[in-house]
Amino acid sequence: MISSPIWLPATLLAGAVQAWRTAIQRRVSHSLSVNAAGLVRYLYGLPFALGLLGGYRLLVPGQLPSADPLFLLFCLGGGLAQIIATNLLILAFAHRNFVVGTAYSKTEAVQGAALSFLLMGERLNPLAWAGIGCGVMGVMLLSTGGKRMGPADFMKALGQPAALTGIASGFFFALTAIAIRRATQEVGGSDPILAALIVLVVTVALQTLMQGSYLLAREAGEMRKVLATWRVSGQVGLLSALGSACWFTGFATAPVALVRIVGQIEVAFTLGFGHFYLGERMSRSEVAGLLLVVGGVVLALAGAL
Repeated sequence: MISSPIWLPATLLAGAVQAWRTAIQRRVSHSLSVNAAGLVRYLYGLPFALGLLGGYRLLVPGQLPSADPLFLLFCLGGGLAQIIATNLLILAFAHRNFVVGTAYSKTEAVQGAALSFLLMGERLNPLAWAGIGCGVMGVMLLSTGGKRMGPADFMKALGQPAALTGIASGFFFALTAIAIRRATQEVGGSDPILAALIVLVVTVALQTLMQGSYLLAREAGEMRKVLATWRVSGQVGLLSALGSACWFTGFATAPVALVRIVGQIEVAFTLGFGHFYLGERMSRSEVAGLLLVVGGVVLALAGAL
């Protein structure tokens, strides 16, 4: 059920900001371990998340809503799932290029649609499912580089490390989305933006505690590197907080599957950053895959109207 039209601009902005953040984070990851690169977005994102909540409270004053006891549980589960998903995505980058690594994770849209139906009973109309199919075809075209593949070749490709880590990343991102939506529903009050920002602050604080504790216990030397990269890492934190605020607003106001389908527009921004910011070449198959992804987004929007 869509409770506010703000979900659409929030989702589109989230896709753009996330692609930008991922491009910068990939550069940071060259000098950090997987866990350290993941911690960057939470540790440096927390001050900005607090700033977003504080700024919104100044613009829209009022009493803070109360939260159900399940609120913390959903924040904790969503935060942990996102840590796992982010680490898997960084591992996918190590096997293939930036665009393809992200493309594998975009199977999250179809995984999210299935999981949100099974766990939350959220249903989509036929046009939205057509959009999912179109988007998945686009993602697969991006992930295979436009090569002609028979069923045996396709199954072999799915067994490659990049595919396994990317698809697993998408699964945990889908779980993250479901947990965050449930967390926003546990926050009382009628302001979904305020609920999203409260969930954001609590979740990022828990993520900083979880991954920071792990890093100090297992990779203490990496913590010094995280602090030493504050100039670039600060940019990652800012973009991470902005992107998550937009995603959480989308989840608070629309079904998870719909937000994630439209969120596939991130692939378009990813191609742009991969080409212009990271200097990666854009092939014809990537353009064709992009068109399919965009077509899937259009179908999903048509189904939502």
